[in-house]
Amino acid sequence: MRLLSRVLALLIVLAVIALAVIVYYVANPKLPFYTPPQQVRYLDQWSEEQRQTYYFTPQGTQVKGLRYEWFQALELPFSEQRFASPEYLARFGFLVDPQQKASANNPGNLPVGFARHQNPGNASEHYLDITCAACHTGELRFKGQAVRIDGGNAQHVLPSSVPTLRGGSFGQALVASLASTYYNPWKFERFARQVLGDDYEARREQLRSEFKTSLNTFVKVAWNDTHRGLYPTEEGPGRTDAFGRIANATFGDAISPANYRVADAPVDYPQLWDMWTFDWVQWNGSAQQPMARNIGEALGVGATLNFFDANGQPLQGTARYPSSVRVRDLHAIEETLQQLKPPTWPEDLFGAIDKPLAARGRALFAENCAGCHVPRQSQEGERWVQHLHMIPVEVIGTDPNAANNIASHRFDLSALQWDVNELKKMDVKLHPEPKEPLDLSQLSVAKGLAYVTAFVENRAYRDAQITPEEKPRMDGFGLPIGVREKVAYKARPLAGVWATAPFLHNGSVPSIYQLLSPQDERATTFYKGTLEYDPRHLGYRTEPFTNGFLFDTRISGNHNSGHEFRAGARGNGVIGRLLQPEERWALLEYLKVLGGPLEAQLP
Repeated sequence: MRLLSRVLALLIVLAVIALAVIVYYVANPKLPFYTPPQQVRYLDQWSEEQRQTYYFTPQGTQVKGLRYEWFQALELPFSEQRFASPEYLARFGFLVDPQQKASANNPGNLPVGFARHQNPGNASEHYLDITCAACHTGELRFKGQAVRIDGGNAQHVLPSSVPTLRGGSFGQALVASLASTYYNPWKFERFARQVLGDDYEARREQLRSEFKTSLNTFVKVAWNDTHRGLYPTEEGPGRTDAFGRIANATFGDAISPANYRVADAPVDYPQLWDMWTFDWVQWNGSAQQPMARNIGEALGVGATLNFFDANGQPLQGTARYPSSVRVRDLHAIEETLQQLKPPTWPEDLFGAIDKPLAARGRALFAENCAGCHVPRQSQEGERWVQHLHMIPVEVIGTDPNAANNIASHRFDLSALQWDVNELKKMDVKLHPEPKEPLDLSQLSVAKGLAYVTAFVENRAYRDAQITPEEKPRMDGFGLPIGVREKVAYKARPLAGVWATAPFLHNGSVPSIYQLLSPQDERATTFYKGTLEYDPRHLGYRTEPFTNGFLFDTRISGNHNSGHEFRAGARGNGVIGRLLQPEERWALLEYLKVLGGPLEAQLP
């Protein structure tokens, strides 16, 4: 009996030790080290005023009720270092300038895209607002210098709160800091005094209650995502399954658990210059109206949305659907992006352009690339529109998960009790026009989000007192909320493409040189998470580094197939003839100047 007791005691001790080790690694993520650049260089893409507007204008996200002041005061789980210190947040890949200081737009001196907002009628509560700039601003490092790419693709590790021993995700680390602050009495004492100041005695218990509500929301999402296995393909730096996460938040969290779908199609954050001229946006060309697209993005990042009243009954009529979306600010961001220029190759840092080689590349581009990447243009109202080519998945041959999921996943929205006849009168245009009445129990993500954003947009316009005269401009060129569901990916124009590594919609090819090569010459695995640039191959460096993310192209959602130039019959991923190495180098040289002022200097 004594032996059995000792064995049980030993097992309990080992279990406690194992749990402590797990908790330590979950709460102490393995992050790359951060070395600040000697200087951050800004290219001539827009003015400093426009840049600050884009970086720090809130869009209405509330990050699960997390207050801005709380975020500033959080500590790391195992030290008193501030979670929100620029040096720590930079380890996740968020962008900071070593020379930046707190300002009226950025009072917490936080990275690009970390804004602050308050809801109308509540001046005392400021929420952390993650904006589109956090994901759509890039940076390239070379020889200790950093080149900021405004409107480029970020390389941070933002979305996942699913706990792993490796860690590395901002979401997971944030939940760990929130939990340690609440459950460690010494941490909470320091936190409360920092947040409340002179109001500490009067408001401490209220703060603790409100903080726990926010923490519970984070933990609930982390548990839900984990035990349901919703995100089996790890997103890693610079990627998220945007449609999958928006659908799970909007249709699963807010309507019914039966609507959760596995999201195994992470995609890169696309660059934003010239986007406002495209006839259709999103990787699969499924969205048309700028405001609806931006509302959908805000909902996915954390804007509040209520479908039901306090009694669980679906909201009806003009009561639909209150949200925290800030449509005037979204419009200000959109108009700022219309002034954004593609980045220009910095010859003094990355090397001078070989103009004769680039001229040869121009001819090769016309022969091999222009058919897909130079769209037809037409003038529609006040803007020139680029009609992008949509390449079917069976032709382009790239990983099909993103296009397939968007086209095939179905969701039951019947609990919202929409009237199909009312939907017909809304500013939503389905392409093609359906021949049968909509089945609200089997709506696609694109159609479902189109109607949700239409309701949210109508309510937000009323709340913001948008007049009928203002509406067409706020929508974006008077466009309807257009919806398409093609199993295809768009081929966008390539101005500034040299600054947008990695490549393909899922970021599975690290450099343009590899993209112009047959698949068997591409890296099967490579390391991501560094901002160190390779100006020869036009991509990020891929060798191992401390706590780097190993990208494996053999995993579903990560395939690096397709878009191949190689010998053999066209189709099934082969889009052109084999390019010899010297031809690839010539094309790379031309892509450095395509669409920029240096192109005009070619012989």
